[in-house]
Amino acid sequence: MSAAFEAEGLVKRFGRTTALDGVDLRAERGSVLGVLGPNGAGKTTAIRVLATLLRADAGRAVVDGVDVARDPVSVRRRIGLTGQYATVDEDLSGAENLVLFGRLLDLSTLDARARAARLLDRFGLADAGGRRASTYSGGMRRRLDLAASLVGTPAVLFLDEPTTGLDPGRREELWQTIRSLADDGTTVLLTTQYLEEADALADEITVIDEGRVIAHDTPAGLKQQAGGQTVVVRPRDPAHAGAAAEVVARATGGPVAAPRGGVVTTSVEDEREFAAVVQGLEGAGVAVTELALRLPSLDEVFLSLTDGGRTTPKEDA
Repeated sequence: MSAAFEAEGLVKRFGRTTALDGVDLRAERGSVLGVLGPNGAGKTTAIRVLATLLRADAGRAVVDGVDVARDPVSVRRRIGLTGQYATVDEDLSGAENLVLFGRLLDLSTLDARARAARLLDRFGLADAGGRRASTYSGGMRRRLDLAASLVGTPAVLFLDEPTTGLDPGRREELWQTIRSLADDGTTVLLTTQYLEEADALADEITVIDEGRVIAHDTPAGLKQQAGGQTVVVRPRDPAHAGAAAEVVARATGGPVAAPRGGVVTTSVEDEREFAAVVQGLEGAGVAVTELALRLPSLDEVFLSLTDGGRTTPKEDA
């Protein structure tokens, strides 16, 4: 399968600061690539290079088969871009904003209006299409901004922290939209500070730190890199936590940390050890309200890969 976009060895410097230091990125068509990293890691700089807003000092990037440096105009006709903050004109209505984008993309007035109507309906903004964008809630503005990036039916969509500032409910709405876009064949590059967002949306994740790629894998693959699985046991009666710890220790053959808050946890190397825990608890008559086998969370992966997720004094680009 051919890549929807691919970058090799991207380098970008701002004075003495190296924002990108040989970054490689790649996504297959119809997939979502999550790009994670601390503030200042270079995530936004990478998007700006791919979107032709910055020219790399070294390296090569191709979007939808077109070289970014050699033919930026053609690249712009193939992409959509939504930044960290909504860029719609608040003095125009939602429909007028979308029609304006359509006309800038050389659609006829009739086609631009038809496209605007379809997008307003798709994003649940049809009833508000005639209102000024200044009257929209934060979630509505983000949806309008995303709709604007889709006026040109892009093959590749760059989303730079698109859910910044949204409450959990509005974030979930936008997640559903992003999933539907990928299902329809749009390739998405998503940068985010929300680890659960990348876990929920991304087919693959690239982690960048200090301008370099330090990890790339599927979400499940990254979790496995961060460590083994963990057994979690919460006895129904907290007084049975000690007995549960003894069962877990026998089943896993390893040390078990003293129960904290009535919860017993320990690392396991093999799923068969979890089965032994289940059988042991049943044999000992220890009833539980929680019994789970967990991979590390993406938060734990992120912290382990980026030295605690520290921020750097650089501008994030």
